[in-house]
Amino acid sequence: MKPKPIIGGNWKMHKTVQESRMFLDELLKNIKDMQDKVDIVVIPAFTAINAAFNVVKGKRINIGAQNMYFEDKGAFTGEISADMLLDAGATYVLLGHSERRKIFGESSELVAKKLNQALKKGLKPIVCIGETREDREKGQMEAILKDQLAGSLKGLTKEEMAKTVIAYEPVWAIGTGLTATPAQAQEAHKYVRKILASIFGDAIAQEVRIQYGGSIKPENAKDLFSQPDINGGLVGGASLEVKSFIDIIKGALA
Repeated sequence: MKPKPIIGGNWKMHKTVQESRMFLDELLKNIKDMQDKVDIVVIPAFTAINAAFNVVKGKRINIGAQNMYFEDKGAFTGEISADMLLDAGATYVLLGHSERRKIFGESSELVAKKLNQALKKGLKPIVCIGETREDREKGQMEAILKDQLAGSLKGLTKEEMAKTVIAYEPVWAIGTGLTATPAQAQEAHKYVRKILASIFGDAIAQEVRIQYGGSIKPENAKDLFSQPDINGGLVGGASLEVKSFIDIIKGALA
């Protein structure tokens, strides 16, 4: 039996506090019959986390953060701690997104430090992995995914792995309009689960939820989410509009 699907909306650097409130008010009006069947996580900018939390408090929509640092506190200008995120109302945190890895140079070693801190503090982590188009064309997809998984999950216990969500995001399909076919996505997800089984055992690997991320749209969501090893999606641009986000959530329930 597949794990309960999880749909995350990563808003990236979009939406003011007021825009976030308006979006969530509208979302709540339209998903009342879905919340028991799928875990929904909205991931706004840091500035809107608390406002978003206050809108959805008690309504079974989870609020996440797009990043965090691995220290409790200190002279780390521009960073934010797990305790600060929890205080603002976040329960999930996104780690190792391809934009963090590519634009800001984050390594899997750094992701592992953040992951351990998130778990220690009680945040639910979503760890992102994925290959570039060049990697795929060179036949290096599996090597890249294996390396990112081994590095990012280093030191985790089986119990901690069971609390962690993996998001497979082919970098070539993020913000490009390109999307992995359902068969391509399933192939990668199946391989990720195989690697997780080799590290943590088959029982844990089957329990872990693996999201697909990469230009998910209402038109392709159902076909992607119907694949045996895909347990929902991490949605970028299509999560910025209420209707398209709802349609994608419905795709996970079909």
